Amino acid sequence: MTSGLLPRRLAAIFYADVAGYSRLTGADEDATHRTLSTYLDLISAAVVAHRGAVMHYAGDAVLAKFDAVVDALGCAVEVQREITLRNRKLTQERRLEFRIGLNLGDVIEDRGDIYGDGVNVAARLEALADPGGICISESVRTAVGGRIQLGYELLGEKRVKNIADPVKAFRVVLDEAPEPKSDLLTPESPTLDRPDKPSIAVLPFDNLSTDPEQEYFADGVTEDIITALSNVQSFFVIARNSTFTYKGKAVDVKRVGRELGVHYVVEGSVRKAAQRVRVTAQLLDASTGQHIWADRYDGALDDIFDLQDQITATVVGAIEPYLNRAEFERIKQKRPDSLDAYNVTLRGLQAMNELNPGSTARALKLFYQAIEADPNYARAHVCASWCYRRHVQLRGMTLTEEERSECIRLANVALKADDTDPYILWQVALTRCLVENDLESATALIDQSLALNANSTRAWSTSGILRCILGEPESAIEHAERAIRLSPLDPSMWVPHGIIANAKFQLGAYEAAGSYARKSIRLHSYNLPAYHTLAASYARLGRLAEAHDTVGKLLELDPETTISRIEQNFPVTRYKNLRSFLQGLHEAGLPE
Repeated sequence: MTSGLLPRRLAAIFYADVAGYSRLTGADEDATHRTLSTYLDLISAAVVAHRGAVMHYAGDAVLAKFDAVVDALGCAVEVQREITLRNRKLTQERRLEFRIGLNLGDVIEDRGDIYGDGVNVAARLEALADPGGICISESVRTAVGGRIQLGYELLGEKRVKNIADPVKAFRVVLDEAPEPKSDLLTPESPTLDRPDKPSIAVLPFDNLSTDPEQEYFADGVTEDIITALSNVQSFFVIARNSTFTYKGKAVDVKRVGRELGVHYVVEGSVRKAAQRVRVTAQLLDASTGQHIWADRYDGALDDIFDLQDQITATVVGAIEPYLNRAEFERIKQKRPDSLDAYNVTLRGLQAMNELNPGSTARALKLFYQAIEADPNYARAHVCASWCYRRHVQLRGMTLTEEERSECIRLANVALKADDTDPYILWQVALTRCLVENDLESATALIDQSLALNANSTRAWSTSGILRCILGEPESAIEHAERAIRLSPLDPSMWVPHGIIANAKFQLGAYEAAGSYARKSIRLHSYNLPAYHTLAASYARLGRLAEAHDTVGKLLELDPETTISRIEQNFPVTRYKNLRSFLQGLHEAGLPE
């Protein structure tokens, strides 16, 4: 029998609050709030850069925790230096100063937050700090020792509210502190505001070959990647003329991020040996310098332009899903009241990626919230339409007339708002195909999407779905394989594997169809079309025990599945080999 006590752990607690915030808002509430929002985002970025985690915001206060005391103190010093620098650029009435308190103590972790006397002491120490200053407990001072060269002034033992024993406090003497190593900002670095949507700078790839003639190849790869990323309209991409000013220079990624105002940096190198070339590329977080993704590509120089195209497609295809994951992590650090339509939509997409009915319902609410914030935001509309369409795509559910009308309306609003965004085009193409059964319009839209951005995994997958529905399995396989090559680790890879399974079945390759269907199910278990293909494949191969077992699992997911419902609710009527597919389901034991 357990005691019922919640688990505790030792942590370094960081508590920051604005000095005199009420007085400042009384003078100019809007301007003060804008400055506060900027500074709170700055603090959040510094916490993450120092391996900490923001626990919550309370008005103008921030609570964070760190596993290491030196990280917490380094973060506090860097934040105060950064805010001091920024305040110098503001008028006196616009300046905000934070007090910061640090404590090392036990905390209770529950429901994504921390509690306990360890937190309360940090908050009381914050109140003892000077505006723009840091106050630390004796436990922090002892743990840090001489590992950070700072000046400390003993303030003595202080009686603080709701804490039984006196707290021995120290003031950190910032004037004696050396420049922090993490280099969040240095005075000589011009700083640009980063846009809310993901922003990227592609630095000139280094030519590591002894042959100076390869310089043009390295520059060509860089320029092609910039151009291809620019076609992804959810990205803000710095133009070539700006990034090529760094050519031939040793650069610091964090400094580039500040000077160009970007969240992410792509860099790489080209090395030639004999008739082979190796290209490496990596994606980095410009705030922390940490790697997000890296890969290398080897090829023959027989046709250097084809190789250049291949590298560009693979790099861009890989960057998009990794960058989206990084964006999910970035918005976790933003306060809920500071989220705009883009950030709310991104949170909705994160919920969608959980791939279950409950998370899809949560996502739909977020997309409608984004639409309310920005009625002209096309992506929020098309993603809301996606929530309705997903039920049709994965579960073969018949939408009510009201749901169907809303799904179509949202897609049409998105297309009217922006008919040049490849993302909008492939999304509306799927709605036209699966909800409206307008295959001609769907084909035109997906072809237009791929013409604008031929490096989109999701667009190639959409094209593969459409080709399967049209009974064009060879094209479906080609397009699905293109999606896999572009981004083999994308969370959506269950889609192209399911496409290939279906197409292989249409071609009578039942063994291959079963193999791809099993992989699709492993990647996403609630995937009814893949179960249909797998059951029919086993039956056509004479493996009836496995076919019956697959039908059993299918009926656990959807007890109402029948052969007639599949014919009515899933777009199978144009399949090649349709008779074999339906016969296979019958032999597998699926009810008529």
